[in-house]
Amino acid sequence: MTRVVITGLGAITPIGIGHDVFWPNLIAGKSGITRITHFDPAAFDTQIAGQVTDFDPSLYMEKKEARRLARFLQFAIAAGQLAVKDANLTITPENAPDIGVIVGSGIGGLDFLEQQAYILKDKGPGRLSPFTVPYMIADMAAGMISINLGAKGPNLCIVTACATGTHSIGEAFKTIQRGAAKAIIAGGSEAAITPLGVASFVAAGALSNANAEPTRASRPFDKARNGFVMGEGAGIVILEDREFAKARGARIYAEIIGYGASGDANHITAPAPGGEGAVRGIREALKDAELQPEQIDYVNAHGTSTQLNDKFETMALKTVFGDHAKKLAISSNKSMVGHSLGASGAIEAIATVLSIRDSIAPPTINYENPDPECDLDYVPNQARRLNIDHAISNSFGFGGHNAIIVIKKYQP
Repeated sequence: MTRVVITGLGAITPIGIGHDVFWPNLIAGKSGITRITHFDPAAFDTQIAGQVTDFDPSLYMEKKEARRLARFLQFAIAAGQLAVKDANLTITPENAPDIGVIVGSGIGGLDFLEQQAYILKDKGPGRLSPFTVPYMIADMAAGMISINLGAKGPNLCIVTACATGTHSIGEAFKTIQRGAAKAIIAGGSEAAITPLGVASFVAAGALSNANAEPTRASRPFDKARNGFVMGEGAGIVILEDREFAKARGARIYAEIIGYGASGDANHITAPAPGGEGAVRGIREALKDAELQPEQIDYVNAHGTSTQLNDKFETMALKTVFGDHAKKLAISSNKSMVGHSLGASGAIEAIATVLSIRDSIAPPTINYENPDPECDLDYVPNQARRLNIDHAISNSFGFGGHNAIIVIKKYQP
């Protein structure tokens, strides 16, 4: 069986651009949640989000292109460049057909679509941008990365709401395993902090309205949680056939050894009772990895800070891991960066890889009020030194999409 390793990381997040900035801030428990500045949120019930505030797209593309691109495409291109550079991967005419791109987005170019809708209403159809369709559709993240970097292998976009990033990495893993590519640029990108994006999630009753204390609003597994906080950004990882990576002398962060996917068949937004779908997905991932539950040391949780997700994810972990669930270190990065929808699983995969590399579990901040229904070890408020040989990263999306990957400390 082909072994698949992780050799490059590219992160665009509310607490840092590049994994070398993102990671120290994450383990320090720094929150990136602030009052929204992308637009005036005064009329909105929710006025807070995890915004990427220090991003300069002109560092990654021509200024003319940067001005016209949808923000999620800017993030995708930048994160792809960061990951390829981190992997020291040179894409040449000779190897380009063996290097693919599988990058998704839950929503795509919502900012661009919103802008063009106003133009249509106010100025008429003749004033619409010819880029409206290309910059709106979610698959253009994978397309633009491919064009920007010259990768000519399998090129796909996966759209599974908040499970998008993890599904993309899992499918990239399987694509390499079956021999269809030697390396894949994989992950997710999202930029949906717009009036329509925020208003829509408010209407669905999904967002926290703890506007007075933004940094304390996202509180996964805490009894006082009252909804998720929107985030934005991108996460890209470079996956490679181990022999391909070794032949070019690549530095290897970790190895991906398992992937599970399942469907709830339950409700358009609510997870299946008891986390039943998540249970099947986690078990499938462990089976694929050929691991017993007791071999997992750390769980990077989906941990959205909503009542149902956190309760049912806890129940799912108890069902899969039994008595071992009490020994697991579990944390939610969303307590610090918010929920970046289709990018979240990929950003969390990066955090999981670095947790394994550095033997440290990042904290779940704002965990102050224990919930009897969420009674596991969520690494509250402070990072913890911990040897991690095997970890899982969970992602669950609207529509009942569940994706889980298993990552292992690399051993030659």
